[in-house]
This record gives sequence, C-alpha cells and structure tokens, in this order.
Amino acid sequence: MTTAKPTYGVIETSRMRHRVLTEGSGPPVLLLHGFPEGAYSWRHQVSALAAAGYRAIAPEQRGYAGAEVKVPVEGYDHVELALDIVALLDAIGAERAPIVAHDWGAALAWNLALLHPDRVSSVAALSVPFGGRSKGPPIAAFRKMVGEAFFYILYFQKPGVAEAELEADVRESLRRFYYAGGARDAPYGPFPKTARVLETLRAPSSGLPAWLSEEDLQHFTASFEASGFAGPLGWYRSMDRTWERMAPFDGAKIEQPALFMAGSLDPVIMFSRSAMERMPTAISNLSGPKLLEGVGHWIQQERPDDVNREIIAFLGGP
Repeated sequence: MTTAKPTYGVIETSRMRHRVLTEGSGPPVLLLHGFPEGAYSWRHQVSALAAAGYRAIAPEQRGYAGAEVKVPVEGYDHVELALDIVALLDAIGAERAPIVAHDWGAALAWNLALLHPDRVSSVAALSVPFGGRSKGPPIAAFRKMVGEAFFYILYFQKPGVAEAELEADVRESLRRFYYAGGARDAPYGPFPKTARVLETLRAPSSGLPAWLSEEDLQHFTASFEASGFAGPLGWYRSMDRTWERMAPFDGAKIEQPALFMAGSLDPVIMFSRSAMERMPTAISNLSGPKLLEGVGHWIQQERPDDVNREIIAFLGGP
C-alpha cells in the first residue's frame, strides 16, 4: 500500500482557488473526490500515478474546505461544476486530461465528458455508474423506489436538517459514514422514513475500519469542521437541477475510453443496478464493470493497490 505523505499546493483559476493534493511532473491526471471526502481521499493514488510518470492533481471541489469561490453559482449542478474543472484545466495549461473520479466526482466526470468532450481524454470512474440520462427527475424516482422507507438522499434534501445532525459531532459522523460504507456487516436497511441518517449507519462503539487511521480521520474531521456540511450536501440538493440542465444530452453516449470499478459490497451499486446494466450501450468504449470482491464504497482507500494497478493500466502510460 502506498503510504507517502501527501503534498498540498494551490491552483488559482478564473472560478476558484483550489487547494490540491498533487505529485509528479508528467502529463496531468485529475482526481475528483466524492462525499463525505475531499482531495485527501486520493492520498494513495497521487504517489502511484506520479511514479507511473503522471502529474496527479486532486482538487478540493466547490463547497469543501480548501475550495475558495471566486465565481458564485446557483446550486451545485453539474453544468456549473464542470466549468470549475474546465477552468482548472485552463489554469494548468492542459488542453485535455484523463479524469479519475469517485462517488459524486464520478457522477460529475461522466457529465463532464458529455459537456466538454474536447477536454476529457478518458474517464476512470469508481462506484457511480453511467447509464445515460434518466427518464425523469431523480428525486421523484427515489421517492417511488423506496416508498415509506428511509433513504439518505431524500433525507439530505431539506436544508438544515442533515447539517444539524452531522455537525453536532463531526468526527463521529464521519467515523460512522466510513465504517458503514465499507463494513462487511453494515445493513443497508430498510429503515423507517422517520429515521435520522446516523441511526442507519452501523458502527462499533469505538474503533476505526482497518483502512482508516486516526490521523486520516482527524484530517477529514478538520476539513469538515472548517467547511460544514451545507456545501457538500448542496450536491445532493442539485440533482434535479442537473437533470434539467443536462436535457440537451438526453440519449447521448460517452465516446471517450472509460473504466468503471466498484466494490462488490458498495451500497451505491445496489440501487444503481439498472444503470450498470445500461453501461455497455451508454458508453462506446467501456472497460468493465470491474467489481472488487469484499470491498465497500471507499474503494480507492480500502483497496488502493488494486485500484492503482487498474487505473494505471487503463491510462496506458504517459
């Protein structure tokens, strides 16, 4: 497992001032994080990519600590978030680059490839598949899917509710997210609609998952104590807005080479089966899906060596 200490820098663009986790001096590869994570979630990948001859750049994204906004936007829809990444490519002088992405970063990477195909050379996405634009707004679809059961994405929709719960004890909130997302005995549900999100995240009374050190958890905790959760949760609250603004790409296919990987125990793929089934028709040049057995949602942190090997092989060399 790669254990090199991460090195942070700053990249200023026309839209943001990003703190970035970066290493290497070759062709750039951008790494986009998910929730509740940050650039630090790529700590095992940046050194491996640098050793393979790339310049790995993992930015803190809009709404997170270390991402200073210069151009405010309404919501966190992917049309606007994609422009943040395009501005980052402009700032580093890159005409095109591969995108490696996890969770919300993966969802954004798929749409970035559609919105700006001339800037994205390939996509290596983890955990969130692409099956094309859904037939209707996602929030209504989720309500229909779960009925009277709890579902975290629906719980996140009302401003202020999840923030109050998660910010009461940031360290414990993150510990539960990280443990439950990767734990082998963590049930997905069902839970009653009246549940709160932390009630649905099984974790031991103490301790951390094997892939997460106390130093790692403290790093994430400090980041979310600085940013709060409102910005990161804004990505969930803009799902319907993204769907509306991506209407011109209804039926469009991803034409760039693409890799999809996920953990076999990742709860996200449990409610994304239909999207995974559609991937071969929604992506022209797909490698995968590749499922890592016994791995949960935090795939690049739980099984970094396997993920690094697959990504570097997919990229094919600088």
